[in-house]
Amino acid sequence: MLTPRVQLFVLRLLLCLSLTWAGPAAAVDYLDDAAYEETAAEANVPDPIEPFNRAMFAFNDTLYVWVLDPVATGYSKVLPADIRGCIGNFFSNLAEPVRSVNCLLQGRFRDSGLALSRFAINSVCGVFGLADPASKEFKIAPVRASLGETLGVWGLGDGFYLVVPFMGPSTLRDFTGDVVDSIARSSYAPWNDDFTTSATVYGSNSINRVSLHLGEYEEMKKLSFDPYVAFRNGYFQLREKKRDHLE
Repeated sequence: MLTPRVQLFVLRLLLCLSLTWAGPAAAVDYLDDAAYEETAAEANVPDPIEPFNRAMFAFNDTLYVWVLDPVATGYSKVLPADIRGCIGNFFSNLAEPVRSVNCLLQGRFRDSGLALSRFAINSVCGVFGLADPASKEFKIAPVRASLGETLGVWGLGDGFYLVVPFMGPSTLRDFTGDVVDSIARSSYAPWNDDFTTSATVYGSNSINRVSLHLGEYEEMKKLSFDPYVAFRNGYFQLREKKRDHLE
């Protein structure tokens, strides 16, 4: 039988990373032929375990259609969009210290300071991050940074393409970075030592995230000739756009 500490680790691994693919992939226009063209990054990242990845893609798809989407739809009818947005702001703000450290490790010292400034302003003036005065009043735009990006800056290759259960498209490097980032975020969360509370909090965060993007996943899948390939392309295109934004 798993000890409470091991159970908590597994919970963080699954719930902190759960289904972030529903939102980011929406940035890709699947009516555009370019959405089906390989990016330079994708061309250099092999997919040697495609049968496994396709099986995991099918698992995530089934989980979304039969569990997450119905629950998130009901959730959205109970809580107004403004309140759900505040919940999203809270969890985004909670990740600012981790972003700041990754910026520092990447040599982006100004961005590291901006991320810490956002955390301080939103925690104090935004009622623990429920609001985002750092963006609205102080004009400090959100900073993007992850350990996967940090490892890439240090010269570590992607490894291979990977579809992770409960998470979606990734690479071996990015998935490893996401796991470490998630554990780091959980380490200073006020509920990190209680399994039941952690399950409730992170599960609610996942449902809240999906509720803010209802209908997008179905629309993208409907417009795709091969959803697996389309979402793989979309993942690498989104990552390229994030990288270009930092340069």
